[in-house]
Amino acid sequence: MNYDNTTVRRQDRLLSEERAAAILRDGEYGFLALGGEGGYGIPVNFAAEEEHIYMHCAPEGEKLRRIASDNRASFCVVGRTAPKPQQFTTEYESVMLFGRISMVADDTERMHALSLIINKYSPEYTEAGLKYAEKSFHRTAVLRLDIERASGKCKSLAHRR
Repeated sequence: MNYDNTTVRRQDRLLSEERAAAILRDGEYGFLALGGEGGYGIPVNFAAEEEHIYMHCAPEGEKLRRIASDNRASFCVVGRTAPKPQQFTTEYESVMLFGRISMVADDTERMHALSLIINKYSPEYTEAGLKYAEKSFHRTAVLRLDIERASGKCKSLAHRR
């Protein structure tokens, strides 16, 4: 992954590449933002692997219409947060990804992506999940975000990561 924090305005709040990778691996959900008229954003389940983020969706809908007209995307995953109301701030950590998104056409890669998602969210039900994925394969699209650039930021009142 091209991890580059040089454009982060607050250089005192940089997140390490190792912690960013952990957030991408363990994050509960990510927020996918797509361009086009008016912009469009949606929270999604995902699995990260090397230079890619995989997610699934219906084979038609707003996401796919927007991707067809402009495949640029950003993706944000938030790690730990801790509001500090008495200090009027929040401790946080987040990773931002930028790249191009496309629908995966290759059936082998689609099933691989679905197995990554199943293993992440339902590891104790892998066998049943794979059977479910095979059964619903015809009505499940898989999207792949090819990561071109990533950065991470955090705020910790106690110490920096």
